Amino acid sequence: MCSLARPTGRTALAFVTSMGALAVARRVFARSAIPLPPALPAALGSVSGPQIGTVAYYAAPEGAGRPLLLIHSINAAGSAYETRPLFLHYAGSRPVYAIDLPGFGFSERSRRRYTPRLMAEAIHAVVAQIRARHGGEAVDAIAISLSCAYLARACLARPADYATIGFISPTGFDGRLSGEGPPDGHRGRDVVREILDRRPLGPAMFAALASRVSIRFFLEKTFGATKIDEGLLDYAYATTHQPGAEHAPYCFIAGHLFPTDSTLLYDRLRGPVWMVHGQRGDFVDYRLAPRFADRPNWQIDALPTGALPQFERLRAVTDSYDGFLAAIRRPNPPR
Repeated sequence: MCSLARPTGRTALAFVTSMGALAVARRVFARSAIPLPPALPAALGSVSGPQIGTVAYYAAPEGAGRPLLLIHSINAAGSAYETRPLFLHYAGSRPVYAIDLPGFGFSERSRRRYTPRLMAEAIHAVVAQIRARHGGEAVDAIAISLSCAYLARACLARPADYATIGFISPTGFDGRLSGEGPPDGHRGRDVVREILDRRPLGPAMFAALASRVSIRFFLEKTFGATKIDEGLLDYAYATTHQPGAEHAPYCFIAGHLFPTDSTLLYDRLRGPVWMVHGQRGDFVDYRLAPRFADRPNWQIDALPTGALPQFERLRAVTDSYDGFLAAIRRPNPPR
């Protein structure tokens, strides 16, 4: 499921209500967790801290060149599986890593407030470990959807950590979620989170969102087609049926994970930025992209796909990204 759902949670609530699923969802939610396999064929590592808790990441450190960090989107079923096509493509040819952000995958899923600052701190911690493993070299990093704003924040806070950053279908370029508000803020409504954190509404809503019917519904909106990646659906179902899986999504639905200043963050980036987005589905509003397209440090490409182009047109995505990196490595022509 793409992370561009409305921060008020009205879309999620409408789906649950329209399905008439509240009573059924309570029974579904009560079922025990199912096994969660690794999202990627790589070793799992982790880093811990008092603010971030325990954050898991996948590591394929083999290969030469600059390490690449992949960051999944935020939604009710987010996980590193969203980065799988890119991870498999680059693994072995260069060091590749993928994070499970706090509240998702194999990372800690405790009951707490999840915010953009927490996500940026988790990125800091994982990048520090990656750099330590690779002689202090700066990383390339690619984020998806809402996590693009977290990556931008992390890059601005610690620019020496990043050689380049990349965005896939980022939020903050549209008419509703562009952010030119207070810095380091979020759109969270505590009253919504408190309601969701209580029975019966919250658990029932999450159970309905975590059903296969619901996941397929949102993935079809994300892909802009009835044909979706079935492996992504299967993993989304498994990851939403883990203990504590509801806590970060509650904050997502209540708006706490949506920054107020995402557009301003993008505006301040001075290093090389690569961006690609789809042209199909519910998430195609990039009206602010022209504001950045002519900047010498930005490359923006659009593809005839949904919001997860790496699953539909992997070669086109990697060709665009590799061309971006190659252009940066080429010396400037003499004047």
